[in-house]
Amino acid sequence: MIEGHGDDIFRYGDKIRANFSSNVYNHFSHRNLVAAIADWGNLIAHYPEPVPRTLEKPLAAQLGITPENIMVTNGATEAIYLTALAFRGKRSAVVVPTFTEYADACRLHSHQLSYIRSLSEVTEEIDVVWVCNPNNPTGQVFAKDVLLECISRHRDVVFVVDASYAPFTALPLLTPEEACQLPNVVMIHSMTKSFAVPGLRLGYITSSPALLELIGRCRMPWSVGSIAIAAGLWLTEHREEYRLPLALLLEERLRVSLLLSQLGGCEVAKSDTHILLCRLHHGTAPALKEFLANEFGILIRDASNFEGLDSSCFRIAVQTPEENDLLIEGIRNYLQNVDDKRRT
Repeated sequence: MIEGHGDDIFRYGDKIRANFSSNVYNHFSHRNLVAAIADWGNLIAHYPEPVPRTLEKPLAAQLGITPENIMVTNGATEAIYLTALAFRGKRSAVVVPTFTEYADACRLHSHQLSYIRSLSEVTEEIDVVWVCNPNNPTGQVFAKDVLLECISRHRDVVFVVDASYAPFTALPLLTPEEACQLPNVVMIHSMTKSFAVPGLRLGYITSSPALLELIGRCRMPWSVGSIAIAAGLWLTEHREEYRLPLALLLEERLRVSLLLSQLGGCEVAKSDTHILLCRLHHGTAPALKEFLANEFGILIRDASNFEGLDSSCFRIAVQTPEENDLLIEGIRNYLQNVDDKRRT
């Protein structure tokens, strides 16, 4: 999907002052990283490594795995498309509602695509299961014991587990070290979410050497640029500068969920992360998105293009208390306008 993602802030010029539309925490300071990047200008005159081994080694060490268990990619999106290419033509099932790129990648590479609503629907008639955990756009976590039991029971099925949002939950999750010990798991990770650097396009896969070798056959040379590799190395060495305020975000998730529910015009799904999926009783998500952008300088995610959702659905990722209060006020105004029009 080229269009229709969150964080389309480029469409609004300088209108936006609070961005809830992507699942990135927007309040890390990148001052030190930007200063470091300024010193790397000479890198643009040379090709990067065909395969970013120098970044894979320190990442593997931090994760407690070997370099044979990791593959750095041009964002989690390249990891998704490489995996779909490696299993070209297979029978794939996507657990929905979820990120649309899994289905798009499967269609591009001629998979026999189906949708399921839960892990209990996995059967041996499926070759590959795609599951986002924690899930986007619901923010919900598949219980670790349930996921492991399903993986163990279906040993001939490959489970592609997108763990991009792992930093945003306190619940136990499958770890990269555990995933690498399982012969039928491919785990996808995003440095975008961990460090809030979507412009760098850095992600990686952790899996068994056998599965990584299969996926690696589809890899293009030089897919990760020199500056991105250097920035990735810098980030692994300065991880302490990117401590996510998880407790605050989870507290705000509960507060915002309650306040939105009390407005009376929308319902909020239970979430295990900072992500909230909401459904309007009246009005539409596209109309709400434009109203908030133009009247309040707020950007949300119209979630109507997720499989299984419709035009009443929108998604937010909670931010600071002050920004969240502005969001509540903006949605209150929109709902009041909708109610006024319905009465006339």
